[in-house]
Amino acid sequence: MVSGGVRQSAVASMLPYLAKTLRSESPKISNQTLPSLRYTDTGFTINRVNYEGSLLIVENKIMSWAPKRFSEITTESLSIFKVLRPVPEILILGCGRNIEPINPELRRFIRSTGMKLEAVDSRNAASTYNILNEEGRMVAVALLPYGVTS
Repeated sequence: MVSGGVRQSAVASMLPYLAKTLRSESPKISNQTLPSLRYTDTGFTINRVNYEGSLLIVENKIMSWAPKRFSEITTESLSIFKVLRPVPEILILGCGRNIEPINPELRRFIRSTGMKLEAVDSRNAASTYNILNEEGRMVAVALLPYGVTS
């Protein structure tokens, strides 16, 4: 019994040191940059992993995104930004092959979240995301595949 108590005491005395070490050595997720985002006609490649279809990337978290065409991008398809905190400073919207005009309702919704909006073709969206992410900026990107034309 004495040896068990001594062992527990030793473990208990090491816990603060262990916690401090883990905190100082753990990478900060928000400061990690996502490896280069590249586009294809049907999806995207991130860190040599291919993703087919549309993507939403927020805080370096990659999610499949429902819209298949530009007309399917709605406030509902971007509703995650109603509850996401902290809010990214900018949303880059990759419209597919061509830049499309943004619906005023969608523009108002994005503005109401506190984000700025940059709508460009998906090739330039990927490039802009890479640059801003490399700078450590808090950025989100919603991407239709480059092969999508409307």
